[in-house]
Amino acid sequence: MRRVELDATWPSSWQYSYKYDLLELYGDESNLGYAYAYRSRITTTLGFVESVASPPASVLDVAAGQGNISLQLAERGYHVTWNDLRSDLSDYVALKYEYGTIDYCPGNIFDLDSSRTFDIVLLAEVIEHVAHPDELLRKAASLVAPGGHIVLTTPNGEYFRNPLPRFSDCADPSQFESGQFKPDADGHIFLLYLDEVRTLANAAGLDVERIELFTNPLTAGYLRTNVILGRLPEAAVWALERLGRRVPAPVSRKIHVQLAAVLSPSGPAG
Repeated sequence: MRRVELDATWPSSWQYSYKYDLLELYGDESNLGYAYAYRSRITTTLGFVESVASPPASVLDVAAGQGNISLQLAERGYHVTWNDLRSDLSDYVALKYEYGTIDYCPGNIFDLDSSRTFDIVLLAEVIEHVAHPDELLRKAASLVAPGGHIVLTTPNGEYFRNPLPRFSDCADPSQFESGQFKPDADGHIFLLYLDEVRTLANAAGLDVERIELFTNPLTAGYLRTNVILGRLPEAAVWALERLGRRVPAPVSRKIHVQLAAVLSPSGPAG
């Protein structure tokens, strides 16, 4: 992936995205928790994709933003389609492109033509931004080719300091429609619990093949641990992250910030 340098003539959306690329790609240590958590999520996401399909499988990266996952998958040999509501970001992603196959398909996922399907539909940090996560999963399922998968990552609703409601506790999700699709954490509407992921998946005609929790509060710099992160060797941070993933399930559900899942269309009954 090509490194780009800030240009004062860029559109504001590019400059906003570049601020995150500094943390995510270019080694800015002003928010170590964010940087570590991002690396944890990217590593997990790429690993989940590679576990279900090898290159040159086709991948639709939904709400892909500045395209860091899209570009890394393209460089690994996948045939990637970048998608985002912010169509102007496609040219920013193109600035960072070095090699691989990547197409650009901006727009709302709900408006995408379901006659074109993909081996993998990637919903990385997307479902928490929509008022109707059940409808999102149904739409994503319609875009999955036979034998294909959905790879999903989202914040873990069971994390013990989660302030947001369960989707299943909301009688009228339409009240959130006016505020959906906003980027970043301030655009989160619901945070899903593990049981909700399974319930929503099943309602969309999907099976949950695999689900894992990851990123503990230290790795994310939560609970004022950013100061500690600055003093710990990187190897120690990742060792503690690996250790955290081995705790008993009831504890894991409370201490981990993120979840990842692999979903696949349900087979015929019987």
